[in-house]
Amino acid sequence: MEIAEEKASESKSQEQSKLKMLIVEDDFPSCEVLKEYLSEYGDCTTTANGAEGVEAFRNALDAGTPYDLVCLDIMMPEMDGHEALRTIRQIEQDRGILDSSGVRVIMTTAKDRSRDMIKAFDEGCASYIVKPIEQEKLVAEMQKLDLI
Repeated sequence: MEIAEEKASESKSQEQSKLKMLIVEDDFPSCEVLKEYLSEYGDCTTTANGAEGVEAFRNALDAGTPYDLVCLDIMMPEMDGHEALRTIRQIEQDRGILDSSGVRVIMTTAKDRSRDMIKAFDEGCASYIVKPIEQEKLVAEMQKLDLI
């Protein structure tokens, strides 16, 4: 009986440690690469633009299953990553979610300009990675953010 209880406890612990992640990326190949890198750490949801990403974020909060991580591209149609990030932070503020309790956001972009990086951090991102994204760099950022 003890072995069965240990396995059940171990399985429950692994389930609890699985991350819930949202990838907001309009470039299909980039989205697939991120999904491949992240899937070993948990469940990934993908959206193709900032408006869809914000909707998925809001729906997850409404369902009581918030995301642990959002990977957010900057250059997207309909709503860019900067606007999406500001909206996500406003939703959290409206719901009384404190900065330290908010979702971790990693901005992903092909733009390697310090102005964009500073703006993203001012808007509340936790990390900023320039494409092409390397798995080691992404994992290192997730470790820095205490996600894994």
